[in-house]
Amino acid sequence: MQSSPAALSNHDRNPGVPLQLDWFEHVAVNTQAAERRAATLTTRRSVKKEWQAAWLVNAIRCMDLTTLSGDDTEDRVARLCAKGRQPLADHIMKGLGLDDLTTGAICVYPTMVAAAVKALRGSGVPVASVATGFPAGLMPLDLRLAEIRYAVDQGADEIDIVITRAHVLGAEWNALYDEIAAMREAAGAVHLKTILATGDLKTLRNVYKASMVAMQAGADFIKTSTGKEGVNATLPVSLVMVRALRDYGERTGYRIGFKPAGGMRTAKDALAWQILMKEEMGADWLRPDLFRLGASSMLGDIERQLEHHVTGRYASSSRHALA
Repeated sequence: MQSSPAALSNHDRNPGVPLQLDWFEHVAVNTQAAERRAATLTTRRSVKKEWQAAWLVNAIRCMDLTTLSGDDTEDRVARLCAKGRQPLADHIMKGLGLDDLTTGAICVYPTMVAAAVKALRGSGVPVASVATGFPAGLMPLDLRLAEIRYAVDQGADEIDIVITRAHVLGAEWNALYDEIAAMREAAGAVHLKTILATGDLKTLRNVYKASMVAMQAGADFIKTSTGKEGVNATLPVSLVMVRALRDYGERTGYRIGFKPAGGMRTAKDALAWQILMKEEMGADWLRPDLFRLGASSMLGDIERQLEHHVTGRYASSSRHALA
């Protein structure tokens, strides 16, 4: 494979294609090679000082700030939205020479979409909603589709769906394709981020195949995890997914976004995944329309590192609470 993508001719939304088994059915993934490649990503590129600060600011721009707890309230969502509107303290913004900065989106449960829309009005920050029986996805399809429509009606700009993992484990590619295509139709004009729950898929070959089916069915983004699995985003899994979306782009001319989620907690993680995108896909995939980070807990460490860059001192973590 090439180390950078061919020029993609079409910037429009991915319409999907009929299921093409020959694009992935006989694919082989060298697990050891993927792990070696992932391990060397951060050792081959060093990002320091003002360059590191710029990459960390970009990570904030691409972050889906999320609350997905059973005890979520409208007040908690409003506080999170306030953080999304202004993720850095005033003195850090001034020290960095920034006038405006927001996160990539705020992600909530469907019942909290209206509260998020209200709190973000006028900010330009989109509201993303999980749906389809998140995180397990083990609900009848008609109920999952109804949940998508409900979230869209409440004002969601993006929908994060979960797939039926059993379809992947049983190589039921027609069933997986039909399911995702129906979800895409239910979402309408709202962009669809398809969560593969890669920690449940057992092999990197399954990860590649599920990625390709999701894109063929019309996914706008492919996403690693719900954040609730035992194993969430890892660099080897992310590498395989990125190679899949690159292959899809070279075949169709359509650009697909990528979102790693879960397991990322530090500023160092934010750098690592951006380096992956830069190395594999180029600078275009360092923008929030094609790249998101699903790692809310990471924001606190990024803010601490940026404060150190500006002031030369580390603040206590309590000074950078999320909400």
